[in-house]
Amino acid sequence: MATIPEFHDRMLSLGLARVSEQAAIASAGLIGHGDEKAADQAAVNAMRDQLNKLAIQGVVVIGEGERDEAPMLYIGEEVGSGEGPAVDIALDPLEGTTLTAKDMPNALTVIAMGPRGTMLHAPDVYMEKLAIGPGYDADTVTMDMTPAERVNALAAAKGCDAKDITVCVLERPRHDAMIAELRTTGAAIRLITDGDVAGVMHCADADKTGIDMYMGSGGAPEGVLAAAALKCMGGQFYGKLLFRNDDERGRATKAGITDFDRVYTRDELVKGDVIFAATGVTDGSLVAGIKREPGFLTTETILMRSKTGSIRRMTYRNPV
Repeated sequence: MATIPEFHDRMLSLGLARVSEQAAIASAGLIGHGDEKAADQAAVNAMRDQLNKLAIQGVVVIGEGERDEAPMLYIGEEVGSGEGPAVDIALDPLEGTTLTAKDMPNALTVIAMGPRGTMLHAPDVYMEKLAIGPGYDADTVTMDMTPAERVNALAAAKGCDAKDITVCVLERPRHDAMIAELRTTGAAIRLITDGDVAGVMHCADADKTGIDMYMGSGGAPEGVLAAAALKCMGGQFYGKLLFRNDDERGRATKAGITDFDRVYTRDELVKGDVIFAATGVTDGSLVAGIKREPGFLTTETILMRSKTGSIRRMTYRNPV
């Protein structure tokens, strides 16, 4: 039996960046055109095509949904050339389909890759999320704290007043009570309409984005992607799966999850070294969106490796 090659993250990282770039370029013509499905499908097609050109034995562990819901890039789909290292792949071909359709900020194409068996196979349910940036002691904030306690604890650790803390929250009715409690502390709140992977990533670069903490519930698959990003950028992430009915608990059981009350840390969601790439589709705080000029599209991609902590920003001027 042939030995499976080792996961060489440095060699694969540029290929991963190209996957992310091509997905963004494919969706460029649909920015602001009001068609979420078409924009998403264009990104999916391009990302799958590029993944199949990589010398990997890849399995999608975070993708477009279960096999019966998604025609491609579904959970469990095998991608790559079939040669090379065995890897887990977590992806969101267009994180922020609504943002793209409406030409609003912070739409990204996102993909992460690590050795086989290192990423949590998160079911398509909600996850309660809590994230802060690097430089703080472990458990500076915890899931057991109330929202107000988290703000005060982070302010104490940062050496500032609660009013100097900014919390990023997904704007949804389910968060109204949490937002009201956060307001009592004097903290500022940055509300976002979509794109909570980018929201979590903002915590890791507070000097640039102005965001200190992320909290609230959103998709569990996006939680794994966000944890992969923070594993590269630094920062703490906690996630707890939320179940609304027996069907969702059944999805978790099918994915091999038995402890429904577990709080996952960043390194439990993403156990091994990971590489992560994100390309801007619309302008955002982390990366620039796609720029048009006659005959060219220019993208900006952030490419990161957890093994070295390296963060590379790449500008690609693509002839069209």
